[in-house]
Amino acid sequence: MTDRSEDGDVDQQGDERPEARLERAVRVAEQALIEFEIAVETFRVEVDNFSRLHHQKLGPMYARLDELDARIAEARAARTGDPEDQRRAQEARAAVMPMPGVDELFHDWIDSDGLSPEAEAMLTDRPVQAPKRVRPSEEVRRLYRELARKAHPDLAREDDERKRREEFITRVNAAYARADEALLRELSAEWAAGPVPAEERLSESEELYARLEWLAQRKDMLSAWARELEESAIGAMLRMAPDDPDRLLEEIAEQLLAQVSERETELAELVQ
Repeated sequence: MTDRSEDGDVDQQGDERPEARLERAVRVAEQALIEFEIAVETFRVEVDNFSRLHHQKLGPMYARLDELDARIAEARAARTGDPEDQRRAQEARAAVMPMPGVDELFHDWIDSDGLSPEAEAMLTDRPVQAPKRVRPSEEVRRLYRELARKAHPDLAREDDERKRREEFITRVNAAYARADEALLRELSAEWAAGPVPAEERLSESEELYARLEWLAQRKDMLSAWARELEESAIGAMLRMAPDDPDRLLEEIAEQLLAQVSERETELAELVQ
């Protein structure tokens, strides 16, 4: 008989119980899934941030190009009178984003305290402060990973514990998305001071098999989500320059400015 029989991993004959092997497989799968979720969530935050910066910096240029394309098509149709040119002009004009309504224009401008600083600056001709850049630092990434590994809902077996973890990790994700290091430290202290999860008893083989199946399904779902992020337009752009996305935005802006200049020249020639 071996001493290890006391912890339940080995039976009376000294052979390892099948449930013990399944238990280890479940633990390995859980940790692998958590690491994968951390990687996917990190990339999602990067895609979201880059998408916002892309829209803020390049959106007006794209809108200018659409407007110039519509004007060029309209000028060409007016010059030729060709029905096909007129159809193209109508399509080009329809592709131009309409002017936003009053509600959209003043969205987030006014709150209970009155005009936002950005709105007041615009109305008084003062320079508008650029939106704060959000890019998690290495310390923020470390804090996030540490919290995700400790508090991840996938580590829960009971519904109440899973719900508690889901609510907590939602707050962690929100803090990470804002790169809020101070809040992540507060959340880390809160988790450390919270209730200690009860020791998990050894599960029956049927429950362990079900757990492995659930983990596999969860991984498949995350893999599909990760592919969507990577194959999206913003995700593909971000993967082109993961270490210097700002430079990529500058290069695209230069290309768009050149296209705007070409369109303006073409329009000027048509309306002469």
